[in-house]
Amino acid sequence: MQYSLFPNTDIKLSLLCLGTMTWGEQNTAAEGHEQLDYAIHEKGINFIDTAEMYSVPSNANTQGSTERIIGTWLQNRKKRDDLFIASKVAGPSKALPHIGTAPKFTKENITNALHDSLQRLQTDYIDLYQLHWPERTTNFFGPLGYKHISDDVVTDFYETLSVLQEFIKEGKIRYIGISNETPWGVMQYLRIAEKYNLPKVSTIQNPYNLVNRTYEVGLAEIGIRENIGLLAYSPLAGGLLSNKYLGGKRPDGARFTLWANYFNRYAHPNTMKAIEQYSILANKNEMSLPQMALAYVNSRNFLSANIIGATSLKQLKENISSTEIKLSEEVLNEIEKIHLVYPNPAP
Repeated sequence: MQYSLFPNTDIKLSLLCLGTMTWGEQNTAAEGHEQLDYAIHEKGINFIDTAEMYSVPSNANTQGSTERIIGTWLQNRKKRDDLFIASKVAGPSKALPHIGTAPKFTKENITNALHDSLQRLQTDYIDLYQLHWPERTTNFFGPLGYKHISDDVVTDFYETLSVLQEFIKEGKIRYIGISNETPWGVMQYLRIAEKYNLPKVSTIQNPYNLVNRTYEVGLAEIGIRENIGLLAYSPLAGGLLSNKYLGGKRPDGARFTLWANYFNRYAHPNTMKAIEQYSILANKNEMSLPQMALAYVNSRNFLSANIIGATSLKQLKENISSTEIKLSEEVLNEIEKIHLVYPNPAP
């Protein structure tokens, strides 16, 4: 396993982070524990990512189940401090009333969400606590165009950072991050943190993969210049870059078979056209498509960690093997050619 320093610290974290959002929906607790055992004990991964709203798709019956699965594993393991655990407080969502529709990043809501996550995880602290998506209306979870709403009711950035600072001082969280953010949002957090001596954002967890490289426009430069690491989620575009959907296939139990409407952000017709070209390129160079797709993400200089997830141990093993692959300049150039023809079809 390759390791890198968590931004602005001497903490060594694995290049691959174990994503967990399917646990409690597509995966049982036993399967989640099996993945944890393999990734951590056999492959040296020391970074786990979860969220209060998981599993996905989120609903009132399964919300929080992923954290509970991790929590029972931690309790049985009796060893916590050699792991780096990240979780998230959800933003507001009209589509997810059990999460909440009002501004979510107030002191009351963050306090409740954090304490619930700590209880489910059976731990005294969370290493990285992230704001899952912005409160304000902006372009995330698919839309590229920005539609301004002047009377959006959102929590003041200063209030949110002040609350997070309190929990850092109490030892309940160590570092803070943001997710699904825009360049403007990142700079607001940085500006207010510097002005009022509040905690600096360490990471941004945004989508990044061969069919969604929108992070490169604006955010990549901010990340490098301000030393904010990207935690790349959906590096396989929700599984589309796994080869199993090519040719119109819809395998039983697969995410897009079960919940096609939930993942509309990937439904652009050019998405599969691009994936077909990437698959041909991978085969030509004797790699599987997921290995090439993950190796590409692993190679980016703005990356802190690549969040991989799997619904089977076989998939997990293949995903982890991507760290053994170094893409040639020729392959990288061919990837750029495909990207120019099909730029960001699945934002």
